[in-house]
Amino acid sequence: MADDHLAKSMEDSSMPRPIGPTIPRWQLGEQMSQLRTAARKSQQDASGRLGCSVSKIQKIEGGEVGMKQVELEALLELYDAPEQLRLQLLELRRLGAQRGWWSKYGQVPAPFATFLGLESAATKIRIFEPLMIHGLLQTKDYAHALAESLNPALSDAEVDRQVQIRLERQERVFAEDPPEIWVVLDEAVLRRQLGGRDVMARQLDHLMTLPKRVTVQVVPFANGGYPGALGALTLFEFAEDLHTPVAYVESQAGNLYLEREEDLGRANLALDHINAAALSKQQSRDLIATVARQFVQQ
Repeated sequence: MADDHLAKSMEDSSMPRPIGPTIPRWQLGEQMSQLRTAARKSQQDASGRLGCSVSKIQKIEGGEVGMKQVELEALLELYDAPEQLRLQLLELRRLGAQRGWWSKYGQVPAPFATFLGLESAATKIRIFEPLMIHGLLQTKDYAHALAESLNPALSDAEVDRQVQIRLERQERVFAEDPPEIWVVLDEAVLRRQLGGRDVMARQLDHLMTLPKRVTVQVVPFANGGYPGALGALTLFEFAEDLHTPVAYVESQAGNLYLEREEDLGRANLALDHINAAALSKQQSRDLIATVARQFVQQ
């Protein structure tokens, strides 16, 4: 998961700091796995040193959980890690112990917290959405209607909490030095009515007033079948010295984060074909404007 040039990047004071604990935990976990392997120690050896389960070691190395400083120091001693690397890993542990901005909203599901961490640290995000407006582009009213429709069992307070998280998420991403964002939507997204005609008209108008670093294109019904029929896909790209790209796929069966070269190759190829099926930026804008007018005129 972590970049092979971790030592160099940690020495470079110009390296951008990720927002939240996700990337530092991933980097630390990968480094700990590499150190353990180089020291010819097993995960059982590591769990014995910490007096914990093997499952905890697996979660540490997978970047799912952080470590206390005393735990990290014990493992670094077991692995006989070089002093310079120890200092760098201690810094990663500190960064990984940060509370993400979303923590003030209470318990957030771990997969979503991981997603928010990646989104916050990315320099480029490529997105395909076949069924709904992407969260970064939603208006407050649309987000509210969507939250209610996805889980009718949510209380009004829980719906409001989801909407507040989404709006702050937008503020954070579009703050100073935002990532480049390229979103492709299926035409079905424009025409699926959520919250009523007025909500949809305002939402579509909003798509035409986004920051310059956001590109929105639409795949029209007339273009027939294309790889987007397989579902939503997001590709996060980061500063070269921070992390390699990560693809994200969400389904009813769970959330997948793909980092292997062959998986990323398939994700990039799918997004390239989806982009090729989409209208140009101006044609997409014209279609969005046309559908928005239709909602007003109905």
